[in-house]
Amino acid sequence: MARPDKLPKILTEEETDRLLSQPNQRYYGPNRDYLYMRLMLKAGLRASEATALRPEHVDLMSGKLSVREGKGAKDRTLWIGEEMLSEIQDWMDRRSEEVDDVEACGYLLPTRKGTEVATSHLRRSVKRYARKAGIEEVDRVSPHTLRHTFATRLYRETGNIRMVQKALGHSDLSTTMIYTHVVDEELEGAMKGL
Repeated sequence: MARPDKLPKILTEEETDRLLSQPNQRYYGPNRDYLYMRLMLKAGLRASEATALRPEHVDLMSGKLSVREGKGAKDRTLWIGEEMLSEIQDWMDRRSEEVDDVEACGYLLPTRKGTEVATSHLRRSVKRYARKAGIEEVDRVSPHTLRHTFATRLYRETGNIRMVQKALGHSDLSTTMIYTHVVDEELEGAMKGL
């Protein structure tokens, strides 16, 4: 299989930490942006899937995360760890205090008015935080970069491309194969450096 011309930009652990340290979580909007970035990094969500999440899609006991009507109108089930669940629980408390009409609000991470956050807002926010974090190639950093980073880390951790395919909700394995090239390139670099 030929190597794609341009591999996806992925963040190093250090870049990820710098990115996540940018939002000032004392404030509602930046706290919400931080949680969006964390969810995309921990569950590989697309921006549109993250903004469409509803409180009932997250089981705070089991860590089960249900993605409804993902790309191609496909549902999928993912899991998030205890640290992320704890952050979401804290958020739920804040959300009930700060959202104008929380009863009418159907979104997990809404605007203060209780409406769905625009994916364009997420794109701008991720770029702004990446710039503040001093991440190189900031033009290539987007919400999708967080999804690529998740996928690459999951493939490194498991070595199982089918698992990555399932987590990302790809119907065609060839779409997921790009992550093997990222890891192969890292292996080549590591071995040439020996």
